[in-house]
Amino acid sequence: MIGGCGPAGAMLGLLLARAGIEVVVLEKHGDFLRDFRGDTIHASTLTLLDELGLGEDFARLPHQRVETLGVTTDDREHTLADFRRLPGAHRVIAFLPQWDFLDFVTAHAAELPTFRLLLQAEATGLLVEDGRVVGLSYRDDRGQEHEVRADLTVAADGRRSVLRAAAGLRARRYGAPMDVLWFRLSRRETDAQRTAGRLSRGRLMIRIDRGNYWQTAYVIRKGGYQELRARGLQEFRDDLARLEPFLADRVDELRSWDDIRVLDVQVDRLRRWHRPGFLCLGDAAHAMSPIGGVGINLAVQDAVAAANLLTDPLWSGTLTERDLARVQRRRMVPTVVTQRGQRLIQDRFLQPLLAGESAGGAPLPLRLIDRYPALQGVTAYLVGIGVRPEHVRHRPRLSRR
Repeated sequence: MIGGCGPAGAMLGLLLARAGIEVVVLEKHGDFLRDFRGDTIHASTLTLLDELGLGEDFARLPHQRVETLGVTTDDREHTLADFRRLPGAHRVIAFLPQWDFLDFVTAHAAELPTFRLLLQAEATGLLVEDGRVVGLSYRDDRGQEHEVRADLTVAADGRRSVLRAAAGLRARRYGAPMDVLWFRLSRRETDAQRTAGRLSRGRLMIRIDRGNYWQTAYVIRKGGYQELRARGLQEFRDDLARLEPFLADRVDELRSWDDIRVLDVQVDRLRRWHRPGFLCLGDAAHAMSPIGGVGINLAVQDAVAAANLLTDPLWSGTLTERDLARVQRRRMVPTVVTQRGQRLIQDRFLQPLLAGESAGGAPLPLRLIDRYPALQGVTAYLVGIGVRPEHVRHRPRLSRR
């Protein structure tokens, strides 16, 4: 039983169903169409799709592939990561709206007779007997409550996980100096064909090419949204036009503050991801900073590790909490290393930048990366592949419908 159909829940559902294990995945919404989600599909995830035999199908989806990531400062453009230096078949990262990725994964999972996805089914609590989680309760679209029993219940319901709270698991919060404004601006054929960042004193903006529009992230200091809003929408539009002059003729597409969403950035991590019969994965186990866009990749890698380690115990009916602890041990190192790197960037770079303490030129680390191409390969590896990439171990036991 999996509560939540984000990247971790969808991928784990696919992998377990592929191994012949009966899986039910709950998704509280009627579809996956929510714009405020990560878009980045990393090279290690593309490799996993190949291992599952889905790489060619994924390649046919409309998406953007980038070989380098750059940022423009007040003086010039700098290369931050060069994915052409990565090992393996995929020397790119892909940008695909997350709802398309989730539709893709669940559509392939739905071809398996052991997979079931329930939409508009919101997990509301856990079923516990003699100290062991034996299933969960959920509410359907008519408000009716249901209970489902399972050998394993997985919380993949995000950073505000209801199931995690019901299990009594508490996250350690590390804080973040920024929040993110998320909005769309139309894209023209004459615009630069590149996903890129723009950095200036007190300001950082990232544009993601989604074909006919730019999905835009504007980074502000933590808690600064109300102050920004008090200065007025027109001042915000003017600031966008100054930061990226080619957008000046379309900033009026932001007609009201309702066109702008705010992400309250959190970085946290559970000390303990499990209890008997219960496991947390993805954001439910560790909320990541948006730095590097690695949240999807970490969640997918969690799911692969869980499937690798739990398939045999689930098949044999011998699953114990020790097996669940093995998943945490496997995934704790990449989680800790990634979060420490994100926190270092937040504290040493973003916080001074957003406070206006650093100039609009390139900071020393960025100048070094731009000067020495080998370092661009290091940053590409950390972003595109990450720490301890996982690989699919089990062969499918079932044919598709």
